[in-house]
Amino acid sequence: MGFNLRADRVALLASLLFWLGGGTAVAAPDTPQIDGAAILEKNCARCHAIGMTGDSTHKEAPPFREIVMRYPPENLEESLAEGIVSGHADMPEFTFSSEEVSAIVGYLNDLKAQVTGK
Repeated sequence: MGFNLRADRVALLASLLFWLGGGTAVAAPDTPQIDGAAILEKNCARCHAIGMTGDSTHKEAPPFREIVMRYPPENLEESLAEGIVSGHADMPEFTFSSEEVSAIVGYLNDLKAQVTGK
């Protein structure tokens, strides 16, 4: 009778995890959800319209519903993480954490889907 060391280790690990977890799956700690729309509201809404309706308050700041049609939201990830310095002439520089970038891009993708109906 032979043994498979890898399979034995996997079985041992599975048994150990089952025993430590009391026979139930061990859930990861809750992580707070980051709201991309709220981040944009806080940082960008003073100049840009960030939703499906409304005008931007700054004449050189396009509404985000137009921006998402010009640029795929994923293409903005690097700029959001490293600092957006383009835009209208008096636009402040923003940098966001990777979690915030993911939330913003998620919101922008949702906005694009609303604009395009897809």
